[in-house]
Amino acid sequence: MTDNKEMKKELSCVDCGTQNCKYKDRNYPEFCLTTGLDKEDDDWAMEKYAEGKNHDIMVASAEVEYEGYCQWTRVQEIMEFARKTGARKIGIANCIGLINEARIFAKILRANGFEPYSVICKVAGKAKSSVGIPKECEAIGSAMCNPILQARLLNRAHTDLNVVIGLCVGHDSLFYKYSEAYVTTLVTKDRVTGNNPAAALYTAQSYYKKKFGM
Repeated sequence: MTDNKEMKKELSCVDCGTQNCKYKDRNYPEFCLTTGLDKEDDDWAMEKYAEGKNHDIMVASAEVEYEGYCQWTRVQEIMEFARKTGARKIGIANCIGLINEARIFAKILRANGFEPYSVICKVAGKAKSSVGIPKECEAIGSAMCNPILQARLLNRAHTDLNVVIGLCVGHDSLFYKYSEAYVTTLVTKDRVTGNNPAAALYTAQSYYKKKFGM
């Protein structure tokens, strides 16, 4: 981990104790990103919500949050979101280690009138060393994950919405970058916590305190 003493502390939203940006006529810290917002940045963001399908995505997201608040699972939310945005063909970018979860999700999608189309992370079966990954990394598996190709094949399949199921840290970043369809995440991989990365945050002050250098 990075030595905190070497880092310049630049205050941001995680350092705020008020979260008053959702209210009016409240006090804000001096470093508040809301009160210190550049009008150009504010205008730019608001204009983007009217660009392409962004407006429909924002409205559908808010409706799903409201209608299913503390009632719908993430799987349900994704399906309702897809219906509201007119997405029928659902791309699945899944880790090979979560193929069972991907199959269950695809089965649920089909039962609800959607058309799932999956591309697994090891597609093309390339060796990790073929892209310059150190040879020793092949000790846990010789085939590299291929998120850019996953995105390309889902683009070619003309999916309406893509769903990530357990792509590795960084591989998911590349997938998001190259996917032409909007992307949402169903499962975030964490091999240690059973794919529940928030568990490490909940125990950061207890079991994981020493591990995180806190």
